[in-house]
Amino acid sequence: MLAGLLAGAAAGVILGMLYAPEEGKETRKKIKTKANDLKDQAKNKYGEVSEKVKDQYGNISSTFKETANSVAHTVKDGYDKYKDQIVSKTADLAKDVEAELNDLKK
Repeated sequence: MLAGLLAGAAAGVILGMLYAPEEGKETRKKIKTKANDLKDQAKNKYGEVSEKVKDQYGNISSTFKETANSVAHTVKDGYDKYKDQIVSKTADLAKDVEAELNDLKK
């Protein structure tokens, strides 16, 4: 979109100069100057857009890392909590089974 805008502006400037009542040498000089100005403007805009994209990528990357770390901690905490409960219940069940076996042996 930016390239189209700049190309349209350049075409308008060039056409305006070509139809201006000036000497050919002077017109070519103005066209060259305007073309260089437009080229510099395009480079500056490209640099600005490039920096914004880099910043946004950095922000998104940082947010993703923070979210991934948060999810990982939540999952680990849940795993540890339920692991302890399962181990505890299994130990209780083993004691109950052992007690039942001892009662049956009597």
